[in-house]
Amino acid sequence: MISRLAGTLECVTDDGRAMLQSGPITYEVLVPASDIPHLAQREGSEIVFHTLHYLEGQSQGASMLPRLIGFSSDRDRSFFVLFTTVKNIGYRKALRALQKPCSEIASAIAAKDTALLVSLPEIGKRSAETIIAELNGKVDSYLDGMVEAASPVGPVDPLTPLISDTVAMLTALGETRADARRRAEHALAANPDIDAPEQLLEIIYTTKGPAT
Repeated sequence: MISRLAGTLECVTDDGRAMLQSGPITYEVLVPASDIPHLAQREGSEIVFHTLHYLEGQSQGASMLPRLIGFSSDRDRSFFVLFTTVKNIGYRKALRALQKPCSEIASAIAAKDTALLVSLPEIGKRSAETIIAELNGKVDSYLDGMVEAASPVGPVDPLTPLISDTVAMLTALGETRADARRRAEHALAANPDIDAPEQLLEIIYTTKGPAT
């Protein structure tokens, strides 16, 4: 199971195929429609995909092809998995349908906003009603601005997207998650103007500072 990939984004096509070079291997990664404009601006940059690996059946014969779907965060991947539990919403259909951020679609589901869902590609009125019926009450953790209930061991300390992506890159390169987080937070504190994970990664490996 491939759950995360870090590498250089070579290109992304209008139909949602990103080519990611990781070492000597170039992967084709399918991405949601909502991510295409952002990824197009990051061609040539180091990025991290949180991936979902599956086998896709062909229209003729019994052959199966391995596919990778890539997301910008674990949260987006988790929402995609939930979205595809809806009847008649497969992976390919969901990739085309998710043309808006997951938090916006989750808000529409929570508000029973059929009109917004129908505005998405591949989603008709009946599909929108089915999505609301099956997912209403299950999307609270994907709504922006909502605070999740505290766990018995105390509140969760969330990572910013910049730190999270940098930690993912570092762990893909062999760092432990704890050391990766310490290095990323230390580097960002010393360079607060940094706004891209690849820049932060370069600083970390240029300075070679201690993990603690």
